Amino acid sequence: MPQPCNRIRSYLSAPAANLAGAFLAVFMNIPQQRLRLSLCLVSCLLLSCSKPQAEKAEFFVFGTLVEVELSGADPATAQASFQQLQEMFQTMHRDWHAWEPGLLTEINQAFANGQSGLADQQLATLIQQSQGLETASGGRFNPAIGQLVERWGFHTSDYPIQAPVPAANKIKELLAAHPSTLDIQLISRENGQWEVRSTNPAVQLDLGGIAKGYAVDLAIESLRTQSLQGAIVNAGGDIRAFGRHDGRAWRIAVQNPLGGIIGIVETTTDEAVFTSGNYQRYGVDENGFRYAHILDPRNGWPVQHVLSATVIVDSGILADAAATALVVAGLDEWAQVASGMQLDLILLTDEAGKIYMTRAMQARIALSAQMIKAVVLLD
Repeated sequence: MPQPCNRIRSYLSAPAANLAGAFLAVFMNIPQQRLRLSLCLVSCLLLSCSKPQAEKAEFFVFGTLVEVELSGADPATAQASFQQLQEMFQTMHRDWHAWEPGLLTEINQAFANGQSGLADQQLATLIQQSQGLETASGGRFNPAIGQLVERWGFHTSDYPIQAPVPAANKIKELLAAHPSTLDIQLISRENGQWEVRSTNPAVQLDLGGIAKGYAVDLAIESLRTQSLQGAIVNAGGDIRAFGRHDGRAWRIAVQNPLGGIIGIVETTTDEAVFTSGNYQRYGVDENGFRYAHILDPRNGWPVQHVLSATVIVDSGILADAAATALVVAGLDEWAQVASGMQLDLILLTDEAGKIYMTRAMQARIALSAQMIKAVVLLD
């Protein structure tokens, strides 16, 4: 993940003065007896009857663009919220980075040396959540395989990578140590600190498959303290929203990995819509073989056949991990992941462009016209 941008790019509501001038130019030709009423209507339209416009900001963290939109916020409140989010995102970006110096790399080094590391409350929570999600996914989501991710060359922000495929015996050697988040113990210390240790020196945490989900959750939690009609946080296409937008539901486009969109989802009161895909970050070896950045923790090789998985749940951290686990599970094992992680709103796409979805997802998504014939229902 590259260093975060230190500035907030925001878009604040434009004043209505220019619109008033345009209206008055028309009203100059209105008869005198109707002019007063017309001006009152203009005043109502531009001032007391106008709806507050959305406030927006962009941040570059976690190697992606994070967009935030607030509904029903005044500009001053919005700017304060955006400043708070910027500081939060920068801290998380630094502390959770898998290969640049920070809190997580210090913990990984401690594991490798057979020593204990220190984590703050947020990172400890992230590790604890990872343990539960690894179990629920049947090991298809496992952020303890950082050494394997590094061996494949994916500890980089520059894609596509061009590197030889690791030797099969090296992959088997790493897998033989069975790295797992369940090998990690967390012990509460004073001042919100946690001692973190592992009985397995092969454990190396790479939280790339869950960090955005937790960051989005923390951002939404922070925004809930504001007097907002609603808010949406979009971290590179991974989205969570609450409340309403201009009196209606938030509308989210589900991207088609082969181009265009699959369809539109309208959120309920509070939902996360996350997609995990292997079509944007990948490597190419000397023979032109293209391999995905999502690895199957059970065999150590990049996943194939499934291009993306989209899930809808009420938690960003669950959505993030579940989407990754579903890509690993593929069409043969998706039902096991759905059962273990308690998912019912699922959509998968394969390399041929077919769309596979549960009946619950079919009821929630308005498909684009060209996608209707490509849909296969999952039972």
